[in-house]
Amino acid sequence: MTETNQPADLTPQNELVEQRYKNLEKLVEAGIDPFGEKFADTERVTAIKSGFSEGKAVRVAGRVMSKRIMGKSIFMDLKDISGKIQLYAKKDAVGENVFDLLKDLDIGDIIGVSGKLFKTRTGEDTIVIDEYKMLSKSLHMLPEKWHGLKDIETRYRQRYVDLIVNDDSREIFKRRIEIVKCIREYLNNKGFLEVETPMMHPIAGGAAGKPFKTHHEALDMDLYLRIAPEIYLKKLLVGGLEKVYEINRSFRNEGISTRHNPEFTMIEVYEAYSDCAGMMELVEGLIRDAAMKVLGTEKFVYGDREIDLSIWKKVSFAELMKENFGISVDDPLDAWVSKLKRKGIEIEGGKVSKTQIINIVGELVEPKAETHPVFVVDMFKEMSPLAKEKKGCPGIVDRFELYMGGMEVANAYSELNDPIEQRKRFIEQVKHDPDARIDEDFIRALEYGMPPAGGLGIGIDRLTMVLTNSPSIRDVIFFPHMRPE
Repeated sequence: MTETNQPADLTPQNELVEQRYKNLEKLVEAGIDPFGEKFADTERVTAIKSGFSEGKAVRVAGRVMSKRIMGKSIFMDLKDISGKIQLYAKKDAVGENVFDLLKDLDIGDIIGVSGKLFKTRTGEDTIVIDEYKMLSKSLHMLPEKWHGLKDIETRYRQRYVDLIVNDDSREIFKRRIEIVKCIREYLNNKGFLEVETPMMHPIAGGAAGKPFKTHHEALDMDLYLRIAPEIYLKKLLVGGLEKVYEINRSFRNEGISTRHNPEFTMIEVYEAYSDCAGMMELVEGLIRDAAMKVLGTEKFVYGDREIDLSIWKKVSFAELMKENFGISVDDPLDAWVSKLKRKGIEIEGGKVSKTQIINIVGELVEPKAETHPVFVVDMFKEMSPLAKEKKGCPGIVDRFELYMGGMEVANAYSELNDPIEQRKRFIEQVKHDPDARIDEDFIRALEYGMPPAGGLGIGIDRLTMVLTNSPSIRDVIFFPHMRPE
């Protein structure tokens, strides 16, 4: 028998919750396990509706979302992941004991039912219950039907409740899953291999960002949760895997905002014998393909603007910096500081950080990326220690950042495969960042020979934000990080 005594931390806060515990006890007294048993061979609600036939026998499991008692009849709405269907029970048909148990069901209870299909006088598809089983008793109240779960913080903290009551939220995550599926299919069809690389790195590298640090007891060594998988994926290019990608979880020990979460998902793609231009073509095709398959259109709304994926433009970062701040690529860093300050840009500690430059890029590009994607090209070498220099353009690397709706969603470049130049870049990086370290194993890999290649990174969370018209990254991450309650 299931124990129904309430633990101290589950003491009911009101009479309605207390009644749920009483209903739980009734089930136990009737010899019914309140937390159920196997209920196999069920169908999805949408399949039942699409294959509707009067009198057809069906089995379905789901959550009770509403209940209406009308004398000797009960109507309920049952919801599964695919949709909702009406249930009907008549006292004379199911018997008094079962009818009483059905009357005591609470909104949120999970049940399984067997029965036959019929249409009500209003034409609603309905299952007449022949048999019912309790699968899981709900001991918490769901939000009131007509208002749903509106509080933003509660929605993020209690995503399980958000998904139960907010169909729009559930739809966003279904679309996210479809987007990732489309990306995989697109790359697989082009001959790319999906791989896995370590999530704990001895050296934090592959991107700009503050890492999370941990310690491995057996090896007695400090490790870092990866900020990007780039270094390891390029080692696979050295090993002869010419087209690889990884859909990966990465981590940055930095701030939280509507566009940033400490733990995030991105995809990195590397193709030997390609370059930045090849990655530009690849990312455009990939995003347009996902939009058509998931949304059915290349035009969609994000925020207060309509995005048109049939138009893709380029802007030069070097030209924007020259036009807006008078900064040239060959200016020393102290000149950057003084020129930015004259334009009202605050510089902390008299030093320009990569994060500040990235934020400046966003502010400059946002007005240009209102209605279509924009490639920002001609990036400064100081911002890109792993990118190949653009031929005939000293100080400029062959790189782009892709903006959609004013937000950066992708980054790519022609990969630096010269080990001598890579060592020089690392040494220069260490001069300006005391926490940076030279990755000797990566340089050694390059010394064996890495083919010229293009590399691409796409933020899955941000791309999903744009394709689902979601204002915050927390809307597209099942369990975003929050401050303690």
